[in-house]
Amino acid sequence: MNLTQEDWVSQFEADENAVILDVRTEDEFNEGFIANAINIDIHRGQDFVTEIEALDKNKNYYVYCRSGMRSAKACEIMNQLGFINAYNLIGGITEWDGEVIEP
Repeated sequence: MNLTQEDWVSQFEADENAVILDVRTEDEFNEGFIANAINIDIHRGQDFVTEIEALDKNKNYYVYCRSGMRSAKACEIMNQLGFINAYNLIGGITEWDGEVIEP
């Protein structure tokens, strides 16, 4: 499900079962990320699927990438794997106006 930043943030903040998932490359992630995000690179193919399958399907996943394209694909994959709640951030981190953690 695609959500605007406003909806994504308000839903995430009210969700006690939320996980933020960044599906960009490790290099992109290291340039800055949304607080508490875990990084699983969608470009890693089967390794991506394997890591996603290891996640708790009972959690709610708030997924983002640079522009929203890879995260939309990641949400589709997650839905196919049995995840019920995967939410894509429209516009990705490029349009994010919240805090960005720079490691």
